Amino acid sequence: MTTPKTKVQPRAPKAAEAPAPPITIAIRNLKNETVGEASLPAEIFGVSFRRHPVWETVRSIRAAEHRGTHKTKTRAEVSGTGKKPFKQKHTGRARQGGGRPPIHRHGGTVFGPTPHAYDLKVNVRTKKAALRCVLSEKLRENRLVVLANLDLPTHKTKDLAAVAALLGLNGKALLVDRRGNENLRRAAANHPKLVAIDAKGINVYDALNAKTVVLTEDALKTVTEVLG
Repeated sequence: MTTPKTKVQPRAPKAAEAPAPPITIAIRNLKNETVGEASLPAEIFGVSFRRHPVWETVRSIRAAEHRGTHKTKTRAEVSGTGKKPFKQKHTGRARQGGGRPPIHRHGGTVFGPTPHAYDLKVNVRTKKAALRCVLSEKLRENRLVVLANLDLPTHKTKDLAAVAALLGLNGKALLVDRRGNENLRRAAANHPKLVAIDAKGINVYDALNAKTVVLTEDALKTVTEVLG
Protein backbone atom coordinates (compact mmCIF):
# COMPACT_ATOMS: atom_id res chain seq x y z
CA MET A 1 0.00 0.00 0.00
CA THR A 2 1.47 3.31 -1.06
CA THR A 3 1.32 6.31 1.20
CA PRO A 4 -0.11 9.49 -0.28
CA LYS A 5 2.44 12.16 -1.15
CA THR A 6 2.31 15.31 0.90
CA LYS A 7 1.95 18.50 -1.07
CA VAL A 8 4.90 20.84 -0.59
CA GLN A 9 3.85 24.37 0.05
CA PRO A 10 5.79 26.99 -1.94
CA ARG A 11 7.99 29.30 0.05
CA ALA A 12 6.85 32.83 0.52
CA PRO A 13 9.03 35.33 -1.35
CA LYS A 14 11.44 37.29 0.80
CA ALA A 15 10.63 40.88 1.42
CA ALA A 16 12.85 43.26 -0.50
CA GLU A 17 15.44 44.89 1.69
CA ALA A 18 15.48 48.65 1.83
CA PRO A 19 18.53 50.17 0.16
CA ALA A 20 21.17 51.48 2.52
CA PRO A 21 21.32 55.27 2.86
CA PRO A 22 24.17 57.05 1.08
CA ILE A 23 27.35 57.90 2.96
CA THR A 24 28.21 61.58 3.37
CA ILE A 25 31.80 62.77 3.07
CA ALA A 26 33.25 66.27 3.14
CA ILE A 27 34.58 67.89 -0.02
CA ARG A 28 37.77 69.87 0.49
CA ASN A 29 39.76 72.31 -1.59
CA LEU A 30 43.52 72.45 -2.07
CA LYS A 31 43.86 74.42 1.17
CA ASN A 32 42.18 71.60 3.12
CA GLU A 33 39.07 73.70 3.72
CA THR A 34 35.63 72.10 3.65
CA VAL A 35 33.65 73.49 0.73
CA GLY A 36 30.74 71.04 0.53
CA GLU A 37 29.54 67.48 0.95
CA ALA A 38 29.33 64.50 -1.36
CA SER A 39 26.95 61.55 -1.15
CA LEU A 40 28.65 58.22 -1.73
CA PRO A 41 26.37 55.30 -2.70
CA ALA A 42 26.47 52.59 -0.06
CA GLU A 43 26.42 49.80 -2.66
CA ILE A 44 29.85 51.02 -3.85
CA PHE A 45 31.53 52.60 -0.81
CA GLY A 46 29.78 50.68 1.97
CA VAL A 47 30.33 47.02 1.11
CA SER A 48 32.13 44.54 3.33
CA PHE A 49 35.70 43.53 2.53
CA ARG A 50 36.06 40.21 0.69
CA ARG A 51 39.59 38.89 0.45
CA HIS A 52 39.21 36.40 -2.39
CA PRO A 53 38.14 38.73 -5.25
CA VAL A 54 40.76 41.26 -4.13
CA TRP A 55 43.47 38.58 -4.08
CA GLU A 56 42.37 37.22 -7.45
CA THR A 57 42.41 40.66 -9.08
CA VAL A 58 45.76 41.70 -7.59
CA ARG A 59 47.26 38.37 -8.66
CA SER A 60 46.16 38.93 -12.27
CA ILE A 61 47.52 42.52 -12.29
CA ARG A 62 50.90 41.42 -10.95
CA ALA A 63 51.05 38.48 -13.35
CA ALA A 64 50.41 40.77 -16.33
CA GLU A 65 53.54 42.75 -15.39
CA HIS A 66 55.71 39.77 -16.42
CA ARG A 67 57.05 40.46 -19.89
CA GLY A 68 57.49 36.77 -20.63
CA THR A 69 60.42 37.31 -23.02
CA HIS A 70 62.70 34.65 -21.51
CA LYS A 71 64.16 32.36 -24.16
CA THR A 72 66.93 29.79 -24.60
CA LYS A 73 68.06 28.24 -27.86
CA THR A 74 67.42 24.61 -28.69
CA ARG A 75 69.79 22.42 -30.70
CA ALA A 76 67.98 23.56 -33.84
CA GLU A 77 68.69 27.23 -33.12
CA VAL A 78 72.27 27.41 -31.83
CA SER A 79 75.06 28.14 -34.31
CA GLY A 80 77.25 25.24 -35.36
CA THR A 81 77.53 22.48 -37.88
CA GLY A 82 75.50 19.34 -38.12
CA LYS A 83 78.33 17.36 -39.64
CA LYS A 84 79.49 14.25 -37.82
CA PRO A 85 82.85 15.02 -36.13
CA PHE A 86 84.16 11.50 -36.83
CA LYS A 87 82.92 8.23 -38.21
CA GLN A 88 80.37 6.14 -36.36
CA LYS A 89 82.47 3.05 -35.59
CA HIS A 90 85.99 1.83 -34.89
CA THR A 91 87.28 4.93 -33.09
CA GLY A 92 86.90 3.79 -29.47
CA ARG A 93 84.89 6.92 -28.68
CA ALA A 94 81.21 7.47 -28.08
CA ARG A 95 79.29 8.08 -31.27
CA GLN A 96 78.45 11.69 -32.06
CA GLY A 97 75.98 13.17 -34.52
CA GLY A 98 77.13 16.79 -34.60
CA GLY A 99 78.33 19.76 -32.58
CA ARG A 100 74.97 21.10 -31.42
CA PRO A 101 73.47 18.40 -29.13
CA PRO A 102 72.91 19.45 -25.49
CA ILE A 103 75.74 17.26 -24.19
CA HIS A 104 78.28 19.45 -25.99
CA ARG A 105 79.64 22.78 -24.82
CA HIS A 106 77.78 25.59 -26.64
CA GLY A 107 75.11 23.08 -27.56
CA GLY A 108 71.36 23.60 -27.35
CA THR A 109 69.34 23.72 -24.12
CA VAL A 110 66.82 21.02 -23.33
CA PHE A 111 63.44 22.09 -21.97
CA GLY A 112 64.56 25.70 -21.55
CA PRO A 113 62.16 28.64 -21.03
CA THR A 114 60.19 29.89 -24.01
CA PRO A 115 58.32 33.19 -24.45
CA HIS A 116 54.75 33.10 -23.21
CA ALA A 117 52.21 35.36 -21.56
CA TYR A 118 51.51 35.23 -17.84
CA ASP A 119 48.07 36.83 -18.13
CA LEU A 120 45.36 35.44 -15.86
CA LYS A 121 41.73 35.93 -16.82
CA VAL A 122 39.51 37.64 -14.26
CA ASN A 123 35.88 38.47 -14.93
CA VAL A 124 34.82 42.11 -15.11
CA ARG A 125 32.30 41.56 -12.31
CA THR A 126 35.07 40.26 -10.06
CA LYS A 127 37.30 43.25 -10.83
CA LYS A 128 34.50 45.70 -10.03
CA ALA A 129 33.59 43.84 -6.83
CA ALA A 130 37.23 43.91 -5.71
CA LEU A 131 37.54 47.65 -6.39
CA ARG A 132 34.34 48.32 -4.43
CA CYS A 133 35.78 46.34 -1.50
CA VAL A 134 39.04 48.31 -1.50
CA LEU A 135 37.38 51.73 -1.81
CA SER A 136 34.93 50.85 0.97
CA GLU A 137 37.80 49.76 3.21
CA LYS A 138 39.67 53.00 2.51
CA LEU A 139 36.58 54.98 3.48
CA ARG A 140 36.17 53.04 6.73
CA GLU A 141 39.79 53.74 7.60
CA ASN A 142 39.40 57.46 6.77
CA ARG A 143 41.90 57.02 3.93
CA LEU A 144 39.57 58.35 1.22
CA VAL A 145 39.68 62.07 0.42
CA VAL A 146 37.38 63.93 -1.96
CA LEU A 147 38.59 67.23 -3.43
CA ALA A 148 36.70 69.80 -5.43
CA ASN A 149 39.48 69.69 -8.04
CA LEU A 150 43.20 69.16 -8.47
CA ASP A 151 43.88 72.11 -10.74
CA LEU A 152 47.44 73.11 -9.94
CA PRO A 153 48.78 76.54 -10.97
CA THR A 154 52.01 75.02 -12.30
CA HIS A 155 53.47 71.66 -13.20
CA LYS A 156 56.23 71.87 -10.57
CA THR A 157 56.62 68.98 -8.19
CA LYS A 158 57.29 71.22 -5.19
CA ASP A 159 53.87 72.87 -5.64
CA LEU A 160 52.16 69.48 -5.59
CA ALA A 161 54.22 68.46 -2.56
CA ALA A 162 53.06 71.61 -0.76
CA VAL A 163 49.42 70.75 -1.52
CA ALA A 164 49.95 67.19 -0.28
CA ALA A 165 51.42 68.54 2.96
CA LEU A 166 48.39 70.82 3.47
CA LEU A 167 46.04 67.89 2.91
CA GLY A 168 47.97 65.75 5.40
CA LEU A 169 48.92 63.07 2.87
CA ASN A 170 51.55 60.99 4.63
CA GLY A 171 52.99 58.08 2.73
CA LYS A 172 51.88 56.91 -0.69
CA ALA A 173 48.85 58.62 -2.19
CA LEU A 174 46.84 57.83 -5.31
CA LEU A 175 45.57 60.99 -7.01
CA VAL A 176 42.60 60.23 -9.27
CA ASP A 177 41.45 62.93 -11.69
CA ARG A 178 40.47 63.39 -15.32
CA ARG A 179 42.88 62.50 -18.09
CA GLY A 180 43.42 66.09 -19.31
CA ASN A 181 45.02 67.39 -16.09
CA GLU A 182 48.51 67.80 -17.55
CA ASN A 183 49.92 69.83 -14.65
CA LEU A 184 49.00 67.09 -12.19
CA ARG A 185 50.50 64.35 -14.36
CA ARG A 186 53.81 66.17 -14.80
CA ALA A 187 54.06 67.26 -11.17
CA ALA A 188 53.41 63.75 -9.81
CA ALA A 189 55.76 62.05 -12.27
CA ASN A 190 58.82 63.19 -10.29
CA HIS A 191 57.41 62.52 -6.82
CA PRO A 192 58.28 59.14 -5.26
CA LYS A 193 55.09 58.84 -3.17
CA LEU A 194 52.41 60.45 -5.35
CA VAL A 195 50.82 58.65 -8.29
CA ALA A 196 48.37 60.43 -10.61
CA ILE A 197 46.04 58.37 -12.79
CA ASP A 198 42.91 58.83 -14.85
CA ALA A 199 39.60 57.98 -13.19
CA LYS A 200 38.91 55.28 -15.80
CA GLY A 201 42.30 53.69 -15.16
CA ILE A 202 42.00 53.12 -11.41
CA ASN A 203 42.63 49.51 -10.41
CA VAL A 204 42.63 47.43 -7.27
CA TYR A 205 46.41 47.13 -6.92
CA ASP A 206 47.09 50.87 -7.13
CA ALA A 207 44.29 51.65 -4.66
CA LEU A 208 45.43 48.94 -2.26
CA ASN A 209 49.10 49.90 -2.52
CA ALA A 210 48.39 53.55 -1.67
CA LYS A 211 47.91 54.67 1.90
CA THR A 212 45.40 57.34 0.84
CA VAL A 213 43.14 57.56 -2.20
CA VAL A 214 42.30 61.10 -3.34
CA LEU A 215 39.33 61.58 -5.70
CA THR A 216 38.20 64.77 -7.35
CA GLU A 217 34.50 65.39 -7.86
CA ASP A 218 34.82 64.57 -11.56
CA ALA A 219 36.69 61.37 -10.75
CA LEU A 220 34.14 60.42 -8.10
CA LYS A 221 31.35 60.79 -10.66
CA THR A 222 33.24 58.61 -13.16
CA VAL A 223 34.05 55.90 -10.58
CA THR A 224 30.43 55.84 -9.42
CA GLU A 225 29.18 55.41 -12.98
CA VAL A 226 31.62 52.60 -13.72
CA LEU A 227 31.08 50.65 -10.50
CA GLY A 228 27.38 51.34 -10.13
